[in-house]
Amino acid sequence: MTWRSHSDRMTYSPIIDRPKIRWPNDARVAFWISPNVMFYEYKPPHHPQRDAWPRTPHPDVRSYGHQDYGNRVGFWRMVDIIDKHAMPCTTCLNAAVLQHFPDLRNAIVERGWDIMSHGLYNTRFLWGMSADEERAFHKDVIDTVFDLTGKRIHGALGPGPQSVTDRTPDILAELGLTFQADWFHDDQPFPINVRKGKFISVPYSLEISDSSVIGTGPGAAYEGDDFAEMIKRQFDTLYAEGAESGRVMCISLHAYLIAQPHRARYLDEALRYILSHDGVWKTTAEEIASWYLTHSYDAVAAHCGAGVLAQDI
Repeated sequence: MTWRSHSDRMTYSPIIDRPKIRWPNDARVAFWISPNVMFYEYKPPHHPQRDAWPRTPHPDVRSYGHQDYGNRVGFWRMVDIIDKHAMPCTTCLNAAVLQHFPDLRNAIVERGWDIMSHGLYNTRFLWGMSADEERAFHKDVIDTVFDLTGKRIHGALGPGPQSVTDRTPDILAELGLTFQADWFHDDQPFPINVRKGKFISVPYSLEISDSSVIGTGPGAAYEGDDFAEMIKRQFDTLYAEGAESGRVMCISLHAYLIAQPHRARYLDEALRYILSHDGVWKTTAEEIASWYLTHSYDAVAAHCGAGVLAQDI
């Protein structure tokens, strides 16, 4: 049985009962990593619905400096590990990074990383925007990335703590994007109902994320070795299930956290473990979305009655 969710964006479909996914070369797991490369403003503009910094009043020098470490030092340590394992990447990028930090921009371009929108700054949110304001916001990100890297954006994760509006999927699809990574609701891609075209969620990770596990927020009470063990356990389960129908595994990374000197080796350890297995597709979010849209979307949409909304939300 299938039915619409309350938001009308998603059709409920048990993973055990939907058409099977086969990844390239019959891989069990489509594995991607997402380095978050971000810019936090020292004195961000006021937002009526959320303070951009956890400590007030501004400036929050401690939090700003912690983030700045990622771009000054941690990014380069993280990149060395990623390069060692020849992993492709989809960076979750605040577009302002490309303007403020040309060294980071050059490193991203030289490696051919794909780019997923994470807004302009991680201190400016979508909440409260009108449709026209939000459309202009996303278009600014798309144009900025293309002008400074030559890369076209195909997907998005809301800036800050995944800020989105009710209309975000429709606007992203309208602007030519094909996927969103804000949902955290499945181990496979899945159709998102939009007013026009085909649009999907690609599994990102709220739990296999260093910001959730070893960050500074509530519940982040673990360390680098714990994170590596969580990654391995996550992979083991998805790898076993992927023999029946392909799964997606994402590791969400933040250089100011995972690339601290006492933690970096655990990223190396986790990548080495995953990539020692056969049947792992080293890929990007863009490649996963493209493959799914070509090979699986129609079958899943027909099975679930998902796809284009009958009317505006």
